[in-house]
Amino acid sequence: MHAKIKKHFKKFDPVLFDMLKVVGELEEINPISPEEYFSQLCREIIGQQLSGKVAKVFLERFKNLFPERNITPHFLSKISNEDLRKIGVSWAKVKYLKDLAIKVGDKEIILGGLHDLDNEKVIKELTMVKGIGNWTAEMFLMFSLGREDVFSYGDLGLRKAIEKIYDLKNPTEKTIEKISQKWIPYRTWACRILWKSHDIAGLKKT
Repeated sequence: MHAKIKKHFKKFDPVLFDMLKVVGELEEINPISPEEYFSQLCREIIGQQLSGKVAKVFLERFKNLFPERNITPHFLSKISNEDLRKIGVSWAKVKYLKDLAIKVGDKEIILGGLHDLDNEKVIKELTMVKGIGNWTAEMFLMFSLGREDVFSYGDLGLRKAIEKIYDLKNPTEKTIEKISQKWIPYRTWACRILWKSHDIAGLKKT
């Protein structure tokens, strides 16, 4: 983590800065190449509401459906719904994957140009796909495009971490928004601190 980010948190939110000292150093996020956007979105859809371990198994089976394990819209559109279902994903996710392939294949969505769009426009583009909501689009912004100033109001882990760190009970979205304003332009980094603090708290309980 760059020193300027630490300096910002220390100045504008000492509570979060103290938590950063607890969770430790965070690694940089390197944006993926546009050629990987499609396969990454497939991963996001497959992994929804699954543990990391189960999602990894399903993803490996998914890759094996493609020639040379190269995930493309063209070949995904040719795979039967039944074969997709056999890898373990739900019928709903089969529909989501096919919808993604169709919209990208028909150029309703130009994935290669997403890195040139602002955050709101990226979310608007991605949520055109069935099964991709704001949360999935926000994770794509953070971890695929490497955007530093993204916050996900719908993320339960972030909410729980904020409740604990700031000693709040059932904070309203307005309250959370007020806190998160302190983190601009590094809200993604703040999210990562909060997630890690939540994970550490969970480990201490076990």
